[in-house]
Amino acid sequence: MRHFAFLDDSQTDQLFHRRPQEISVDSPAPLLAAFLGATLYCPGDRPAIADDVIKQASRGCVSMVLCLEDSIADSAVDGAEINVAEAIRALHRTATDKPDTALPLLFVRVRTPEQMLRVAESCGAGLALLSGFVVPKFENETGYAEGFFVALREIQRQSGADGSRGGQRLRLMPILESPNMIHSETRTSALASIRTILHDNREDVLAARIGATDLSSAFGLRRSRDLTVYDVKVVASMISDIVNVLGRSDDSFVITGTVWEHYETERILRPQLRMTPFVEANERELRHRLMLGGLDGLIREISLDQANGLLGKTVIHPTHVSVVHALSVVSHEEFLDAAVILDNVGGGASASPYGNKMNEAKPHSAWAHKTMLRADAFGVASESTTFVDLLEASMR
Repeated sequence: MRHFAFLDDSQTDQLFHRRPQEISVDSPAPLLAAFLGATLYCPGDRPAIADDVIKQASRGCVSMVLCLEDSIADSAVDGAEINVAEAIRALHRTATDKPDTALPLLFVRVRTPEQMLRVAESCGAGLALLSGFVVPKFENETGYAEGFFVALREIQRQSGADGSRGGQRLRLMPILESPNMIHSETRTSALASIRTILHDNREDVLAARIGATDLSSAFGLRRSRDLTVYDVKVVASMISDIVNVLGRSDDSFVITGTVWEHYETERILRPQLRMTPFVEANERELRHRLMLGGLDGLIREISLDQANGLLGKTVIHPTHVSVVHALSVVSHEEFLDAAVILDNVGGGASASPYGNKMNEAKPHSAWAHKTMLRADAFGVASESTTFVDLLEASMR
């Protein structure tokens, strides 16, 4: 797998100073976590899931979650379980018959450890296609989280999906959204408990996800398309605390951005996209399309995600995927800064290669390491490439 693999060699050479790396299911976990990008959620009761997965992979989606939790009604769970397992088995047959078929990293979002065990068994040989499971409302103070790790180890033991026999390792992605971590009086202990169990099971955790919908619902809130999650202060403070506990530079997890749930609705506030970058790239029409789709708010939120230490994003519509990926590419300027910082092992400060900022080797080294990891996953833009160019190529 590779980001922007849908571009031909000529387009890739024009847009990129350094291409995104080829990633396989047995690549190192930090690189896989950075590679997730826009993780597209698909309700488990949706018909023709297997066809949808193949179609979205061909369009650049590299990670998908087949959801058995809040995206489907309680009454539809049993049927959705069967539907998801059948889809995974069908995808496995396709991958066996046509090995060149592009498939994303696949995860199943489950409700309980027992459901996780049932799904794994029902997938049969198709389990080999899964990269893991997504655990909603993750918390450890009641022992809820431990049950999922117990179930995971049982699945790994039975299938060999612990990496011991080669191939991919099944992992968990917890969603941080449980009520006891939302409320201020229980937040500190809840997050500390989550940090403990995630570190105790570090090899079995791919990335931590943040559930903005549940966080907002605890206060009866829902952001509009004209606002970002960082404008909802009680949720923004929760994100800050999660990064504080799990995103420390010495032992950080990849923490993904919250879901963007809007598309094609009437707007109230002014657009958040400046005209100038699109005029310079002769892409006024692209700007118009982004605004009509409500994607200017998404662009703003992704920029704030990255500024706050988050990488990748949960999305619920295919049009969001290309926006997340285009904005995840490392700029030429960022890459040169990171390279200089990492080369300067002796410390000290110096002007940046672009001559517009100061680089301090020691304080900026953690940022530089993360930037290089993102460069491996998404590539480095050429000196003349802007995010508008990448968006245009992705949305063509």
